[in-house]
Formats: sequence, structure tokens, C-alpha cells
Amino acid sequence: MASTSQPHQESPPTPHGAWPIALAGLVALAVAMGIGRFAFTPLLPMMLSDGVVDLPTASWLASANYFGYMLGAILCTLQPWLWARFKWLPSLAYSSLVRAGLLATGVLTLAMGWHFPAAWPLLRFAAGVTSAVVFVFTSGWCLSQLARRGVPAMGGIIYVGPGAGIVVSGLFATGMVAWHWTAATGWMLFGALSFVLAALVWHVLRGGDERLIALAPRAAASPGAAPQHGQAEMTLLTLAYGLAGFGYIITATFLPVIARAALPGSPWLDMFWPIFGLGVMIGALLATRLPPGKDFRLLLAGCYFLQALGIAASLWSPSLAGFAIGSLMLGIPFTAITFFAMQEVRRLKPATAASFMGLLTATYGVGQILGPPLVAVLLRHTPNAGAGFTLSLEIAAATLLVGAGLYLWMARSYPVLPPLPSGQIVAGK
Repeated sequence: MASTSQPHQESPPTPHGAWPIALAGLVALAVAMGIGRFAFTPLLPMMLSDGVVDLPTASWLASANYFGYMLGAILCTLQPWLWARFKWLPSLAYSSLVRAGLLATGVLTLAMGWHFPAAWPLLRFAAGVTSAVVFVFTSGWCLSQLARRGVPAMGGIIYVGPGAGIVVSGLFATGMVAWHWTAATGWMLFGALSFVLAALVWHVLRGGDERLIALAPRAAASPGAAPQHGQAEMTLLTLAYGLAGFGYIITATFLPVIARAALPGSPWLDMFWPIFGLGVMIGALLATRLPPGKDFRLLLAGCYFLQALGIAASLWSPSLAGFAIGSLMLGIPFTAITFFAMQEVRRLKPATAASFMGLLTATYGVGQILGPPLVAVLLRHTPNAGAGFTLSLEIAAATLLVGAGLYLWMARSYPVLPPLPSGQIVAGK
């Protein structure tokens, strides 16, 4: 809906209530992503030690989760079309969906402690669907609420959540290994923790105008409408974002296992995953400190390059220092990439941002799905596990460099237009 800017009539934006919203988004993503999705990584060595899975089975369990993540994101993308076609569907608030997703995450995580391996692929698949829904609608709700309060840069704070969840789950897993707990106990502990964290932010996750709505009829172009090449940019952004999903996922899934193979007996093996999570938190906070007006595509290219260097560090120096530096370099851009990409979506498609956020998340999910099966195939066709992981990581690093090149080409081919002067018509929700 178009609006005119009247500076002499508007009061300046205020960040009142911004911190509770940002922190609620942080906690929601910590539960859905840091626990619901990534608790599998630090618990995988325990599952292997307990003898309940082997590496090929673990690869397919990871892919089940990533496939669910992709499907959940696709459903978010199709949401306006579904609500237009099936008019009897209720118009739910984004905040209500986030609440439901947090409860589902706790239930599904608890259920993984049930020793019934035949159900594990289904549970990991459902956890993937849930995490995508929570991610998309938490992003949509929080970014919209913070933008209304005049502090859009605070949106980077919510993306500290996955890193915080990774650090917590990694440190808990380290303690459980030292205390010789089983993986089943770990799953139940993380499920209980999910419920506790959800309860802390339950009262904040409510309200707002963001709801599941039907696809509106296409409106005529206005003077402030996005340029015609916006669709081409959106296509390239989606492709490049998908490459990030493939580029990081092999390390993010198998880092503790790779480290154990390279450094057997080291007392620091279980710390590389929390270091990765610490990097995620640092990167998200740094993203909030950037001055406005930056071209997000250039920032994304730099993030991809840094992640490729992080992977290369562990390949060039499979040592304690190499894995620690590599984990940090891989983690710092992790959610910064998401923050920059989602802000770019809001620039290109402001009226349908949540739907296109779902599209990017789905493409990211495709990249994630392809990673673990590639590892499983290479492990079967290389002389040993070390050779298989090395080749997998080399492919992942090369993929990230291709993605960085795409962003640089986009920035050169589609320069960002300067904002319209105050008082002119602007496009928006």
C-alpha cells in the first residue's frame, strides 16, 4: 500500500519495546535452529559411540532434517497462494505460528530420546519442517516490528539465536561426554530446555499485523515501484543463497566427527562446535553495527569468501589451531549471511517479503540436502574417511567461492538505486 511521506507531521521513530522483540526472536531461533536442528551435530559422536547409528545412517538422518527444512520453507513460500485458493483456511498471526513451532520443537526433540530408530527419520524430518516455519515467521515478525520502531538494524540481534543455541548445545554435549551420558539422555535434556526457553519469551511473541493472507491482485506500477530487473535479481539472489546452504552444511554436520578423525584423543575435540556457535553470535552482532547504506550483495560476497577460507583453514592445517580458526571463520558469517539476504529480500520484494524469505530458505534447504548424501557417496568411494571428508570440504569451499562471484556480478550489473527524496511516493506494505 502506498503512502506519502510528511516529515513535518510525523514524530521520529522510537525503539520503545524493540529489545524485548529482538531478544524474543533471538530465543525463538536459538530453540528452533540451535537446538531443533543443530543439536544433532554435537550429539552425533555420542550416538556413534552408543552404537545406535553409523556414519551413512547419520548422513541420511541429517538429510531427512534438511529435506523437512526445505519443505517447510516451500510451504511458507506458497502460503499466499494456498490462502487464496483455500479460502476456508484461518488467517493466523505470525507470532502464533512461532509459538506453535516452539512447542513442536520441544516435543520432537524429546521424542528423539525414545529408542525407536525406525521413527528417527520422521522425527528429524518433522523437526526440519518446524524449524523452517519458526525461522521464516520469526524473521518476518521481528524484522517488521523492529522496522516500525525505526531500528531495523537491530534485526541482526535475532540471528544471534542460532549461535547461542549451538554454543549451549555444544557445551552441554561436552559435559555429557565427560560424564558418560547416553545420547538419548542428551536428546531429552535438550527437549526440556526447549520448553523452558519458549516459556521465557511466550508473553512477547504476540500481537502485530503480520498474518497469513491471500495473494493480493497484482497492482499497477507506481512511481516508486522496484525496477523491472528486480525479478532477475531475485532469481540470482535465490540461487546464490542456495549455494551457501551447500557450502557450510558438510562442516556443520560432521565437524565433531572430522575433528575426531584428525585429532584422536585430543581433550579439545568437543570445543570446536561451540567455537563455531561463538562465531555465529559474533557475526550476527557485528552485522548490527554496520553503518546504513551498505550494498548487502558486497557484504554477502565477503561472507561467502570468509566461510570458504574457514573451510580451507581446517584442510591446510588439520590441527587444533586449524580447526579452531576454521570453526570461527565459518561461524562468523553464518547468520550474518541470513540477515543480509533477508534485508535484500525486503528491498526487492517489500510487499511479499515473507513469501520470498520462504523461497530463499527453501533453496538453502536444497543445498543442505545435497551435502550429507555427497559425503555418504564419497566415503564409499574413497580409500578412507579422511580422504572422503577432505574431498567433500574442497567441493564445499569451491561452491562458496562461486556464490561470492555471483554476488559481485550482481552488484556490478544491478546497482542499487538511491532512495527517493523525502515527500515522494514510496512503495511499501
